[in-house]
Amino acid sequence: MDRRQFILKTAIAGGGAAAGVSLAAPALAQDAPAIRWRMTSSFPNTLDTLFGSSQLFAKTVSDLTNGQFKIDVFPAGELVPGLAALDAVQDGTVEAAHSVLYYYVGKDPTFAIGSAIPFGLNARQQNAWLYYGGGNEAINGFLDTYGVVAHPGGNTGTQMGGWFRKEINSVADLQGLKMRIAGIAGQVLAPLGVIGQQLAGGDVYPALERGTLDATEFVGPYDDEKLGFYQVAPYYYYPAFWEAGPTVHYIFNKAKVEELPAAYRAALDAAAALCNTRMLADYDVKNMRAIRSLVGKGVQLRPLPRDVLDAAYDSSQKLYAGLNESNPKWKAMYEPWSQFRSQVFEWFRVAEYTNDTYGYSRQAAGQ
Repeated sequence: MDRRQFILKTAIAGGGAAAGVSLAAPALAQDAPAIRWRMTSSFPNTLDTLFGSSQLFAKTVSDLTNGQFKIDVFPAGELVPGLAALDAVQDGTVEAAHSVLYYYVGKDPTFAIGSAIPFGLNARQQNAWLYYGGGNEAINGFLDTYGVVAHPGGNTGTQMGGWFRKEINSVADLQGLKMRIAGIAGQVLAPLGVIGQQLAGGDVYPALERGTLDATEFVGPYDDEKLGFYQVAPYYYYPAFWEAGPTVHYIFNKAKVEELPAAYRAALDAAAALCNTRMLADYDVKNMRAIRSLVGKGVQLRPLPRDVLDAAYDSSQKLYAGLNESNPKWKAMYEPWSQFRSQVFEWFRVAEYTNDTYGYSRQAAGQ
């Protein structure tokens, strides 16, 4: 007798057991209700790695709940503008968003720490802080007043410093430069003469083409090539010191999350963790190929001058000191983050940096 036959015969033979089976079905149905959410992305569907991550998220949640919990994903602009994703979650227009917290520094600069701030953590260090250094707890404590909760949902790795219509040889060349730049990096670069603007990805190319922008940063070689920036701005600078390891978040309406069965909340967490890992790996492969493609098209690859980096570093430290004095929410998150940064940098200098620089120097020498 196989297992299924044994269970069936036992249920028929034992009235009590049969009654137990008949009572369990409605309880199971209540534990796994059919739920449908909407998620707005801050990214257009042409950016397949960023937007594709939210599609993977929705599929994973559905798979983990046997199709009972479905999330419909919409690209930027279809339901709400890309930079209004957080507001849409707050006011209940949608239940979820896939976005970057530093897009919302206009509400409070503290948002930026959750994603990336200038001269911050790389992707591995960022994940360490989020999952085991108190980062997630600090971010969600801050977000509580906005009625939302967030899970890390991706990382691009260290980004590029962006596309420039003219060559940058010193800090003096930044004077009056109109640049699309996200987060608080614009505030760091303002004392250096940069006029920062925050635009959604789809608006950047025409602004560069018309000359209303002189430069733009976005992500890295793969996405930047797809958006065609190299056609209107030939100089490609590195690195984006303002985004060493930026986290992309899944943002949820907190009240809606609290209504979910525990298993569905666990599905959200598991799907976000999967996407957080997959996005970084995907970008590392795609960027590796795209940078070679761009150079082959005549792109002028340039390092940012040292005096630009030094001036920006000094500016960032002044900005952070000022925010520590004026913004208690910033200070509450920044001070433990800064201590973590110091300690993790010490460790990475010992192991990662020495190993990487030796290996890279041999590869660069063709050995």
